[in-house]
Amino acid sequence: MIVTDRLVLRPWTDADRPDFAAINGDARVHDWLGGPISPAATDAMIDRINAAIAADGFGLWAAELRADGRLAGMIGLSRVAAGDLPVGPCVEIGWRLHPDFWGLGLASEGARAALDWGLGPGGLAEIIAFTAVSNLASQAVMRRIRMTPDPTRNFDHPRLAQDHPLRRHVVWSARP
Repeated sequence: MIVTDRLVLRPWTDADRPDFAAINGDARVHDWLGGPISPAATDAMIDRINAAIAADGFGLWAAELRADGRLAGMIGLSRVAAGDLPVGPCVEIGWRLHPDFWGLGLASEGARAALDWGLGPGGLAEIIAFTAVSNLASQAVMRRIRMTPDPTRNFDHPRLAQDHPLRRHVVWSARP
């Protein structure tokens, strides 16, 4: 568990499932993911994430507001296997928040804490982030948490059609 001024990053609970399914089903969120994620797929995602947290000591944690316990979304670290994406194997940092929490600095706050943990106590040699070229808001978070563009690793996302507007991805990296 990681605690910041406004967030708790923690493993997922069954109580989080409906709220995270709503986040994944929100058109404003899934527009950046290449399409909606069903409640069943969300449940499977939570199960995979919690298994990763148990195995690795980190994952894409549930991001809970300290003030009232509401689920804001997810923020954390995730392994990308060799062959899964052109940048693998690696550890990526990621975030997904409900639109009600966009623009409040929560993604930067939580991502900075996850990055510091990963490069410090987590013992990772590098953490990367990637997003669609057009996702300037996520790139702004990457900049705010002091990641560096790594254009030699930019790639076309293999799970998106060649003409999909989100296909081209930019890569940022951070090292201790």
